[in-house]
Amino acid sequence: MGRVDGKVAIVTGAASGMGKADAQLLANEGAKVVVADLNETDGQAVADAIGHNALFLRLDVTDESNWKSVVEQTVASFGGLDILVNNAGLLMLGTVVDTQLSAFRKIQAVNSEGVFLGCKHAIPVMEKNGGGSIVNMSSVAALSGVSFALAYAASKGAVTALTKSIAMYCKEQKNGIRCNSIHPDGVKTPMVVKVATGKDTATQEEIDEIGRSANMCEPAEIANLVLYLASDESSFVNGAQMVIDNAATITPPVGI
Repeated sequence: MGRVDGKVAIVTGAASGMGKADAQLLANEGAKVVVADLNETDGQAVADAIGHNALFLRLDVTDESNWKSVVEQTVASFGGLDILVNNAGLLMLGTVVDTQLSAFRKIQAVNSEGVFLGCKHAIPVMEKNGGGSIVNMSSVAALSGVSFALAYAASKGAVTALTKSIAMYCKEQKNGIRCNSIHPDGVKTPMVVKVATGKDTATQEEIDEIGRSANMCEPAEIANLVLYLASDESSFVNGAQMVIDNAATITPPVGI
């Protein structure tokens, strides 16, 4: 307990799935957490369940003025900002041939531009606190490519490059801020299940069954890695690609 005691965190996409697990674990380990999401009903429920150390703020990650407001409200409510988890994301299926330009741009706006805006407006505030940790949610799709989710893979590739560039900048500035990316394979979240089944909603039994059949990991397993990167335990980890995929991206030797 207490691995991020006294720290202040913003977690985007925290109304469900990985973001919810991240917010809950960070709070359990002593952080004050801003639960940021477009989904006001579920987001407020997550904040309420955490208790007095949590605050829900509505956030459209593609809206720069909204980002500025959320960062300002975080500082006003909790006195600073030490941790940013850029978790909000959008998944859409489509190959290079059948993906519409409008869909491609929408996914880039959420998955890539949203991360850029979060980092841009969090870094100056973290600098005033003497440092901090930024955790950007990428994907194994950024490392190996995914033919059936082209726009998603491209957006996560951008997140990977953004992360490394931001890490280099922070090292050069000697501002005490670290920036790392996490690259999961399949994670058992409502968004993934929705894409897999084509349903807007699914029962917990259906989610569990899909998770088992596709060998997906639990959101809590990702949250454990987020906690490590957010804590001072990872003080020399900067610009890293943290793959959490049960060896899915390991290519066997030719002929085997």
